[in-house]
Amino acid sequence: MPQWLPQKRLWVNRLPHRRTQAWSSPESFLLTRCQPVSETGPTGWPEGVARHILERVDSTNAEAMRLAPHLSGPAWVLAHRQEAGRGRRGRAWTDPPGNFAASLVMRPEGGAGDAARLSFVAALALHQALIRLCGPHLNIALKWPNDVLLNGGKLSGILLESAGAGGQVATLVIGIGVNLSQAPDVGQVEAGATRPVSLKGETGLTITPEEFLDALAIAFDDWHRQMRTYGFAPIRQAWLARAAKLGETITARTGTVETTGVFEGIDETGALILMTPRGKQAIPAADIYFSGG
Repeated sequence: MPQWLPQKRLWVNRLPHRRTQAWSSPESFLLTRCQPVSETGPTGWPEGVARHILERVDSTNAEAMRLAPHLSGPAWVLAHRQEAGRGRRGRAWTDPPGNFAASLVMRPEGGAGDAARLSFVAALALHQALIRLCGPHLNIALKWPNDVLLNGGKLSGILLESAGAGGQVATLVIGIGVNLSQAPDVGQVEAGATRPVSLKGETGLTITPEEFLDALAIAFDDWHRQMRTYGFAPIRQAWLARAAKLGETITARTGTVETTGVFEGIDETGALILMTPRGKQAIPAADIYFSGG
């Protein structure tokens, strides 16, 4: 069994690692701030996967990382209230009541690159869960590297964090947020970014976080099994079949550098492939902007 190591962040799609402070005193946090509601899954819940539902927590990713040393296998952590949620690149994120905030903690196989590609598994699982709960006519698309769009607006995001050393990932946490009930305040959204939407606002449907967790856990298990059996190729193919703006001109921004080109796909590592005036470019990490926001 791999040794548990201090936490560091693994950005999706081969973003560089950045060391952060390891969490301490998990017992005190669990006893004073979190109130477990359920630890058993419903019928159809993936075998060997724990299910923790909490009333409130700072962030589900942080709680999942604290729980990791005490777990014998993968576990989902769902919080009804997330008080210090965050998005990519450490951006603060507030979850309105009724929205979905959960994290899956696991010991992945392979190195950091294999772990990062699980963001595509998570995106496909989100797509499958939404279709299962809302019907096949839902207008959903997947935006590279880690967003799910509904009617062109951002419905969901994914954040991966890890603990490990030497290119190996001992612990991986996959954080997922879904605007089930309300879209966040637009003041939280970066200028030019995709507008946020909610499932209820776009469809009128009411899905509880627990209902969504049950569908998502089953869907993730399905897609993860495919990746373990057949590798990344079928995951890549399935993701591209659901990709937003494939074949269209988009802009990738990394820091102050912008690259505009035709979105041709993703490679075997999950990097974005753009055809630019200077030729084909592979972009491992960036924020993506569409024409018109």
